[in-house]
This record gives sequence, C-alpha cells and structure tokens, in this order.
Amino acid sequence: MKKSALILFFALCSHFTFGQNWDWGGPVDPLQRKFKVRHYRLELELLPESQSIQGSNTVTFSADEKLDTLRLNLIDEYQVGKVLMDGKEVKFTHQNDILDIIPIDCTCDQVQVFYGGKTPIAENPPWQGGFTWEKDQLGNHWMGLSSQGEGSQIFMPALDHPSSEPSEGTDVIITAPSPYFVASNGRLIGTEAKGDKITYHWTSTYPINVYNINFTMGIFQEEKLDFKSVSGKTVPMHVWVLQENRAKAKELLDILKESAETQEKYFGAFPFPEDKIAVVETPYLGMEHQTINAYGNNFQFVPMGKTQYDWLLHHELGHEWFGNKVSVADFADMWIHEGLTAYGDWLFYWEHGGPDAYFAKAKAEAKNLPHALPVVSPPNSTEEEAYHGEIYSKGAMVIHSLRGVLGDEIFFPMIKAFASDERFTYQNQVSTKDFTDFVQTYSGKDLQGFFDLYLYTTDLPELKVSKKGKSGYAISLQGIDFEIPVEVQTSEGLKKIMLGAKAVSVQSSTLPLVDPNGWLMLVR
Repeated sequence: MKKSALILFFALCSHFTFGQNWDWGGPVDPLQRKFKVRHYRLELELLPESQSIQGSNTVTFSADEKLDTLRLNLIDEYQVGKVLMDGKEVKFTHQNDILDIIPIDCTCDQVQVFYGGKTPIAENPPWQGGFTWEKDQLGNHWMGLSSQGEGSQIFMPALDHPSSEPSEGTDVIITAPSPYFVASNGRLIGTEAKGDKITYHWTSTYPINVYNINFTMGIFQEEKLDFKSVSGKTVPMHVWVLQENRAKAKELLDILKESAETQEKYFGAFPFPEDKIAVVETPYLGMEHQTINAYGNNFQFVPMGKTQYDWLLHHELGHEWFGNKVSVADFADMWIHEGLTAYGDWLFYWEHGGPDAYFAKAKAEAKNLPHALPVVSPPNSTEEEAYHGEIYSKGAMVIHSLRGVLGDEIFFPMIKAFASDERFTYQNQVSTKDFTDFVQTYSGKDLQGFFDLYLYTTDLPELKVSKKGKSGYAISLQGIDFEIPVEVQTSEGLKKIMLGAKAVSVQSSTLPLVDPNGWLMLVR
C-alpha cells in the first residue's frame, strides 16, 4: 500500500480499536515446511445479501515425504463441510484458525476443502482488512476484499505465509448474482450465465503472494486498450469503474498507460505480460493485487509537467515490479516491497516534473522522517511487526541516497538489473542481504557501512563544518566508521568528496554547502 501521513496513525490505532486481529508471517510452521503449494483453484459463490461466501479451494502440492498432517490456515469464522483427497472424504480438525488434514494412504497431490460462512468485515480497509460490502450510489452491491495485514486465511484455506507462493499460479472461479461482474487476477477465460447467476473464470500461471489473490464485485464500466510493452509484447490493459464514475474511465485508463510507461522506463518490462495490466474501483483506498490493482482514490488527478498523476494508481502499479515480481519470504524485508515502490513514485516526479519537483519531493519526505524504527525488522517478523510508515518513506530515502552515492550512470542500470535478475524474481524470493550484496557486486563499491547504518539502525551521521584559517573549512561526518561520497558546493563549484569521521579540509571563499541537493539523511 501507498505511504501517506496517515498510515502510521491508522496502523497503530487499529490494534487498539478492533477486537479481532489476524496476523501472519513469522516463523514457518514445521508442518508447513514439509510441502510446497503448486496451485490453487478457488471456486466461490458470493452471497451479498448475507455477506457470506460458499465454495471450495483445491490445493495442489508436492512433498518429498509422506505427510501425516497437511496443515493449512483458515480462520475459525468459516465452517468446513468436508475435505476430499482422491475423491474420498478424509478426516480433519479445524480450530485456532488452523485446518489440519489427515491424508489418506495414496500418492495424492491434491486436496479439496469445502467451506463457507459469513465473511469477516473490514473495519478500516486496507490497514485492517477483510471484506467490504457496500452499495454504490445507484443502489448496486459493491464488494471488495483486502488482506495484506491478515493473509489469505480470511477468505480461503491456504499455506498462509509470505514464503509460500503457488509456483504454477491460480484459477479463481467466482459466481455472483446476475448482472454483477467480478474482476480478479490473471486473464478471464470463461463466463457462464446460468439462471440468475454468472460465473467468471480467471486464470494465471505466474507465482503469486497469497494476499494478492483477490476479487472485486460490482456493476462496472470497462475501458481497455492494447499496451505496447518495451518487451515488444502487447499486454491487455483494463480499467473497471463504477457506473456512476463512467465519465472518468477513459481518463483513468490514459493515466494508467502513462504510469505503466514510466514504470517500464526505470524498472523494465511489465512483469506479467501473459495476464493484464488493470485496476478496478474498490470501496477502500487501494492495494497491489497482482494484475488487478485495487483503486479507491476518487480520481484525484494532479498535474505533473505535461501529464496527470494519480499517486495511488502509480504506487500500486509499481508493486507489480516490487512486491509481486520481486517479493520477500520474510516480512522483516518488507521495505523492499514498499521502499522501492515508493521510490518509483518519486521517479514519476523526476520523469514528468523535472529535477526541481523530484528534489522538492525528496527533501519534504526526509524532513518528516521520525527515524523511530529500523527499516529492516528482526528475522521471522510477522506482518504486524514489520509494517510501519518508515518502510515506505525511509526505505525510499535509502534508495534515493544510494542514487546519490552511485551516480545515475550506475544506479539506473543497477536497479533495472536487480528487478530483472532471475535469482530474485517470481518464485525466487529475495532478502535484504540479496539486495545489498547485489548492489555492491554490481557497483564494485563497498557500501556495507552505508547499508548497516541506514537499514538496520535509527542513527544518522552528524555533519560538522568548522572554519580553518582565512578560506579553509574542515568537514566531517561524525558517528560513522566508513567514508561516503558527498556533494560539496564551494566557491569553486560542486564536487564530490569522500567524507567520514576524520575531517577533510576544503578551500572556499564562501561557506561550503554540504549535500545541497539533499541526497543523504544527516543531522545538519
């Protein structure tokens, strides 16, 4: 989700306001280490009048050894009717949000869980997630689902951990009352009307983080085009907005196209060309659901150079690269999702507003940083433990600082190379160490001190400038044990100087300005 001044407030307050709190992540359950999920086939009927769901999820898995227990996650609010393996009912227990299935003696690699019930209601989506059942201004049902903070256990039985992504993708098959439409991940391969119901079959072969499996129901106006990716492929691009906002659909599509082109310029080709680029209007602010981003920003477009900018749309689209293509297995490293994506927002300023707009944005963000928590959380963090405002803002600032240290000629190819490296993409998940090692190897520079300081602590170097003689100045960065290249503006011009705890003498007839463009986080 996108950073704003309200995120930390909502994230903190929600834990005191609402009774039910489903967290996820943390250490992987030992029983869940014994198998890997290959595919989910989710088949649900949406029942808006009772705000409930009914159906099944078929989990295809692989295991290196015979399983005594197949453990999935599903909140207790749902009732499990039966569980099938090889067409036969098997025993199970369902308590404490854990579904333990006792496999039969077979070579089965699938289990089908039939379940249903009233859905958990999102009290403050997307920060406190769940289902949002509303009606639009025309009186039509409008349903959205948000689950980043809770995981997929709030809507389907699954191996609910960030390290588990179905390697062969998903089929999401949703039935809704006619004439409602359901938007979901991947491509729509089938629509079947039967009586007063319509079933939509969406499919994708890409790995996906389980909280990004999603569906939204409503009466929508669709606009679409064929997007020409830098890869040379043509990717379907869609927007779905409520009928009451149909006049905004074409403009939203144009802004989505501009954002996609900007993201591709800096991060490479759109990661899911066999699916689509899409947004659907949701009854909450937004979320990065893979190939079907949630959009609830009320069409608040702002001018940026010669184009229009929608911060929510651009941010959630950026997660297709960082969060969906490049994803973390441990929420401790969640800043890679949010910080790199937030920095992509700053690059829209750079691309369309120019350097002045970009540096103004960076300085404003830096000024408001509290430096209260490290960007990287302890290993095996839960989502709740790792999620705080600085994984967005300070995470982006770390990337901005890295750009200042490396220079554009190294930085921009490096970021694109990282987002394209098969070691860190799709089913191959990434850690902070993977990122920092990659940067240092690619650049040929020892930046471990830089990363250790800004990612793992809340400390900042203290800038010291003192007069020495008639036209000399001593400049140092106190509190660090490494040196870093820093821009210094003197009477002779702008130049980069290696600065650390040991003072460096600079000649200037005027007071030197250290880091005038605000590349670094310093105590000034």
